[in-house]
Order: sequence, then C-alpha cells, then structure tokens
Amino acid sequence: MSGRILLTGGAGYIGSHTAIALIEAGYDVVILDDFSNARPDVPDRLEMITGRSVPCHRCDIRDAAGVAAIFARHRFDAVVHFAAKKAVGESMERPLDYINVNCGGLLTLLGAMQRAGVFRLVFSSSATVYGLPKVLPVPEDAPLVAESTYAWTKLASEQILAQAAAADPRWAFGILRYFNPAGAHGSGLIGEDPRDIPNNLMPYLARVATGELARLEVFGDDYNTPDGTGVRDYIHVEDLAAGHRLSLDDLIATDRGHLFNLGTGKGTSVLEMLRAYSRACGRDLPYVIGPRRAGDVDIYYADPAKAERELGFRATRTPEEMCASSWAFILRRRNGS
Repeated sequence: MSGRILLTGGAGYIGSHTAIALIEAGYDVVILDDFSNARPDVPDRLEMITGRSVPCHRCDIRDAAGVAAIFARHRFDAVVHFAAKKAVGESMERPLDYINVNCGGLLTLLGAMQRAGVFRLVFSSSATVYGLPKVLPVPEDAPLVAESTYAWTKLASEQILAQAAAADPRWAFGILRYFNPAGAHGSGLIGEDPRDIPNNLMPYLARVATGELARLEVFGDDYNTPDGTGVRDYIHVEDLAAGHRLSLDDLIATDRGHLFNLGTGKGTSVLEMLRAYSRACGRDLPYVIGPRRAGDVDIYYADPAKAERELGFRATRTPEEMCASSWAFILRRRNGS
C-alpha cells in the first residue's frame, strides 16, 4: 500500500511500533507527539530501524492551531490516532485530565481532519470498554461497561466516532479494541519504557529484573485459575502493530469502517509470565503475594475470530517471545545503545 499517514502519539510505545509496520508496508509516516510519555530519541531509532527519516512534529493533540498547521503542511490519506492518556488508576484520580486529553484531543483532531478533507481514521481503543466480562472469550458484541474513567473516555470516543459517521458517510473509522500489549521490537531499539512506576505487568517485571524494583507484587493468588493468579490476553506489540496496518489497508481499500478485537484468544497467568521473564533474564525473579485489587477478574481474553476472518489478522508471537524481546530492549537501554 502507499499513502501518507499521520500517527498521533506516534513516538509512544504502540505508535512507534506501528510506524515501523507502516513504513515497511510502503506508507509514508508523519508523527505528531507531545513527548509527555515518549523519549525524544524515538524518531532517530525509527530511522535506524527502517532506514528512512520520519518527520516528527512536537504538538499537543489539543492544540487546534498546531494540529491544523500540521495538516496544512502535509497532505494525509489517513490518520492513526494513539495520542491519549492510558493509566487506569490515574484516570480515577484525575478524571478531568483524562476526559480533556482523550475526548477533547479526539474532537480537535476530527475538526482538523474534516477541514482538511481527510476522512479515514484508525482509532486506538481498549478492551476495558467491556468492563467485567460475562462471556469468554470476549466478542465484539459483548455488553459495554466503563469501570474506570479511562475506559469511559474510550467508550465515549467510540460513540463520538459513531455519531460522526452517522451524520457524514465520508467518514471511515477503524476501531481497534486491544487487550494487553507486551514485548518490544526485534531490533531491541524500541520498547515499552514508562517514565514512572509502570502500570502494566511486563515493564514492572523488567524493573524487577534490573533490580530497580525489589520484587513483583502479585495481586491475589486465590482466583479460579490453574495457579490462582489472574489470567490475561497478552499480545506482542509487533502483532498489534500489524493489526493497525491491516486496519489501515482495509480503510483505504474500501472506505468502510469496522470494529475489531486485537488479541491472541489465549490467556497467560501472572505467574506464567513471571516465569517466562525469569527465563528471559536468566534468574528467578522475586515476588510477593498481595491482596486482590478491586474489580479484577479471574480470566479475561479476546475472541479474535472476527479480525482473523475479515482482516486476515492473527497474533502469532508467544509470551516467551514477548519477554525475550522486552529483556533485549532493556539490556540495550542499560548499555546506552
């Protein structure tokens, strides 16, 4: 495929991996990012991996004038929208910030797109919109319940897109609800690198492996699972990036919107992931069992059949590959490369 694509939040964890997938598929990529949760050297690392310079504009997604200027400078064929806050716990403490950035930023972007005549958007949504699932694996038509402000902003954003598409058939939205991204690029040059105490399991494991954190706290070991710890659907970030590329390909080919889960359809427990990371780093990682967190469920994994059937998407990388790639990235970071 070909075309020029704007990636908002494109220097972040999932955005940067998607940039590589799109460039390798023949797209021209332009990044918009405020670098609030991304390292400034990511564009240079993308060039090292792809051999191509990636234009990057430092801009807050809520800055209407700044976003409009980027659209005036480039002629885009589509947008992939990642720019958003994403920590569930923090969203409950700072709900207005999350609504402002996640929903307000989307509205600013849609306004700029409409004025520029760009009507294709791949939207980064989340499996959190399903709340506490009553059916496993979780299909796209499962009931939608926002259990956190973060989930509410994703659900509200999906509803904004639905309203826009109903009013103007030129819009084509690819909504992707993904489960638990993990791992790093095979080059070891980019990966998940949060600036503060991580919210996700794998970067937490990485910091235990480096000794930055003393141990992993496992929240509960009395769930109805084989080893008593929670089971989740972890998807390698490169598989996830491939899903965004397939979604974009379909939007450009058909100008029809779609909605898909992106996951593996399989669950991995906390202790299974801990053991896999221990094998990757070559030592047993310490952990302690703590109390359950409110709202956590026993098992949570996707039904990815629709995405495989209609997009040809299939996640293939294993938890072992996720852990090995994460550790390779961490080692390169520690060695200053």
